[in-house]
Amino acid sequence: MKKATLLTAATFLTLAALLLAALTFDRLHPPPLTPALSTEVLDRNGHLLRAFATKDGRWRLKTTLDDVDPRLVKMLVAYEDRRFWSHHGIDPLALLRAAGQLVTHGRVVSGGSTLSMQLARLIEPRPERSLTAKLRQMARALQIERRLTKREILELYLTLAPYGGNLEGVRAASLAWFGKEPRRLTIAEAALLVALPQLPEKRRPDRNLPGARAARERVLKQVQEKCEAVFRPDLRTNKCMAATGLIDAREIERASAETIPSTRRALPALAAHLANDAVRANPAPRVHKVTLDRRVQEGLESLAKNAAASLGPKLSIAMVLADAATGDILGHVGSADYFDDSSWGWIDMTKVPRSPGSTLKPFIYGLAFEDGLVRQETIIEDRPASFSGYRPHNFDMSYQGDVTIREALQLSLNVPAIRLLDAVGPARLMVRFRRAGVEAQLPKGEAPGLAIGLGGVGLTLRDLVQLYAGLANEGRVVRLRDGVEDECRRETPPSALPGISPTRGEIGLHGRSRQSQTLKVGGMAHASQSPPLWGRCPAGQRGVPDGSANLQSLSPLLTPAAAWTVADILSGVLPPKGSPKRGIAYKTGTSYGYRDAWSVGYDGRHVLGVWVGRADNAATPDITGYATAAPILFEGFAKSGRAPVPFPRPPAGAVRMARDELPVSLRRFSPDGLVAAGAREAAPQIVYPPEGARVELLSGQSGEPAPLMLKLQGGRAPFRWLANGRPLPEPSRRRTTAWTPDGAGYSTLTVIDAAGRAATVKVWISK
Repeated sequence: MKKATLLTAATFLTLAALLLAALTFDRLHPPPLTPALSTEVLDRNGHLLRAFATKDGRWRLKTTLDDVDPRLVKMLVAYEDRRFWSHHGIDPLALLRAAGQLVTHGRVVSGGSTLSMQLARLIEPRPERSLTAKLRQMARALQIERRLTKREILELYLTLAPYGGNLEGVRAASLAWFGKEPRRLTIAEAALLVALPQLPEKRRPDRNLPGARAARERVLKQVQEKCEAVFRPDLRTNKCMAATGLIDAREIERASAETIPSTRRALPALAAHLANDAVRANPAPRVHKVTLDRRVQEGLESLAKNAAASLGPKLSIAMVLADAATGDILGHVGSADYFDDSSWGWIDMTKVPRSPGSTLKPFIYGLAFEDGLVRQETIIEDRPASFSGYRPHNFDMSYQGDVTIREALQLSLNVPAIRLLDAVGPARLMVRFRRAGVEAQLPKGEAPGLAIGLGGVGLTLRDLVQLYAGLANEGRVVRLRDGVEDECRRETPPSALPGISPTRGEIGLHGRSRQSQTLKVGGMAHASQSPPLWGRCPAGQRGVPDGSANLQSLSPLLTPAAAWTVADILSGVLPPKGSPKRGIAYKTGTSYGYRDAWSVGYDGRHVLGVWVGRADNAATPDITGYATAAPILFEGFAKSGRAPVPFPRPPAGAVRMARDELPVSLRRFSPDGLVAAGAREAAPQIVYPPEGARVELLSGQSGEPAPLMLKLQGGRAPFRWLANGRPLPEPSRRRTTAWTPDGAGYSTLTVIDAAGRAATVKVWISK
């Protein structure tokens, strides 16, 4: 009796000591359950825009069961660990089965590792395969089961499972092999993702397609066999499928016929500039959510890359699409190709100040409408003029004479715009911009002059989109937001970026203003191939892309009536030939020296801005706002996937009036408000080709005759041209027009102006 008592006590003490040792080991050596994960940047709807590899170069995306097709989870459990939901980390029956197969066959037929044991091997990878290693896995599996729920164990396994190369986890694998998140998978796709982690390098589809296919087939067959062995289903009612969510023989046949991708895709790398900004501004969070819409972003990035390729080397494209009502940026393209060093693709050109060309003219007209100086049909002069020595010229070096305000803005005439700016005041325009949250850049110590109306000022693409959003939003401006907190960022100093030097503003602008308008911002002093680092947010702080509380209302840019009138005019500008039809109001601009081509357009809700140029500020004579940027603008609206939104109804005070309905003081513009006297134009005169000229007919690249440019001076627009008595297709307000002769010999050219006056020349056309 005494011996039995001593034996019992010894046994109890031994077990207690073992338990204490186990608890001590568990406390002192907990399993590492917080692996380093890839940082993710998500769009406004939670879709992945870009992921960043971990420090060890792994693509390891956190995965939850909600991220994965339920059939994959059921297939994984059925294939790897059928009693997963009932055991506590170790499955004795599976171990006995594996040992028996080893004795019977002399080799390992099936492993006895549970998913918990496999997870233990993943969190502590060791090269050796020994009994000691297996015992260590079993101990770790017990620890894992004590700390995590079954759901959490599955999620951690699905996050860490190896898929070959630097791919870890089912999300990274699904994106790399199928180009999609694993929320919805086919049976064949799910089976492949179950099979690969067993031998990830040997079964990689890009290196061993037959091996990958064979592994997938084994999973499909074994899962179906296990299902039928347990449920013995009637295949007509498919009880196995209904009970487990698994597959039957017919599903296997269909899945086996499905092809396996043989090439690995790159993981999403959308919005590279904005994603980098978010991570640099606040490195702490693993997930950053921005205001972008993935569908919009994909469309704009694809368009920018294709358009830049067709335009030529070193040219880049930047685009910003925003919601005018909320200020949310839905699409952001900083360059055509972030990874193209030859075009400085890593520089975010949406934030670099450049000369905006003629894109500020709508705001000049808006102030004039607001002040009651003009209406759409008011006549204004487009003739040579001097403003205290400042002599602006039009792009084509010609003048239209008397034009309506509508025509002057639609044709982007420079002299009428400067006449209006001189009346409303350049300083007042700059104040409006500042109150609307936009700081236009002028040389230090210089006051704003008239040249700002033609591009003699520095603005970013974001600035322009914010200003045009005010036009789309009935004059009300909200600050643009991208989800990265503004106060957490330190803007890259201009000296580190390629800047602008638009001498004297707009193309065709000659002479100087009363205040010097030479603007030079930045240079190419920054030679690094990596963008400068930004400031960092306090820990835990990050952008919030949703919620009206984040809207920051600013002072009105224009009155609703003035904003509507500008939209009424700009919506009448014809789109470039061949562009998709879209009911938008838009304006183009080209900076001095052909360095920047712009186009900004909007409908009743969305604003899109496009910039085309070189990041090193070099001139590109072939680009203009209308010919280069405007087609991209219209294509961008089409690619965005956003439905057109009609313009709002005219607000109070906004009306369309014919010229004869206007008060006498508004029929012709006069800066002092007095009734202006009409000017008498000289009769039209054809200056090229002159009378009796012999003109050699050149051929274009296709061998067809090249058009001949006809030029005139004087007269009152519009003009009707006739060649050999036959009218050319459309009357024109410009004093240049293209004509393609139908052959060699004498031709008679005639032009008739709006007053009925005509001029005629006879020329000899030779081939």
